[in-house]
Amino acid sequence: MIRETSVRRFLRGGSEGNARLTGLTGLVLLVLLAVEGVTILDIRPLLSVHVFVGLLLIPPVALKLAVTGYRFVRYYARAAEYVRKGPPLLLMRMLVAPGLIAATLVVFGTGVTLLAVGPGGGIVLALHQASFFVWLVAFGVHVLAYALRVPGLVAADLGRGPRASGAALRFGVVALALLVGLTVALAELPAAGPWLHWSGGHG
Repeated sequence: MIRETSVRRFLRGGSEGNARLTGLTGLVLLVLLAVEGVTILDIRPLLSVHVFVGLLLIPPVALKLAVTGYRFVRYYARAAEYVRKGPPLLLMRMLVAPGLIAATLVVFGTGVTLLAVGPGGGIVLALHQASFFVWLVAFGVHVLAYALRVPGLVAADLGRGPRASGAALRFGVVALALLVGLTVALAELPAAGPWLHWSGGHG
């Protein structure tokens, strides 16, 4: 009972707060992923930006997985308010979400590994590229299914709709994820030196 109270105190707002944190995190990810997508269009001269944004994305992506995972666990644990909100769409729950999560883990895992192994990553580079195409399809379906909900969820915590408690905490958690991501990106970008030389980025 004490543990449940402390968890709810941290995730203020219950299922509605969870939905709003998911929406806010999703909006941040959409913006960062759009920047990352632009770099792919001309990867060699934009490789440093690609690596930097990719590293910056890791903590917000982890936050999104944690928040949606929490909702998943609470729903299947039959928590009343999560059950009342209902499950995700069947197609998303059974097919798209597992594929998106798996592809996300592989894309970021292989991306970080490529920094360690350097140019000529061979099978790792092939996995990174292949998993990206799987991720792109799954992410596209995900965006089509949920994007229209995001503005309302974010606007509600900006005071344009009924407020759920913990709005400041939600913004703080997302800001912290971005700060950690920025720290990781700044610390690890030098590891991309060999790739930047290979691409002509230090040319």
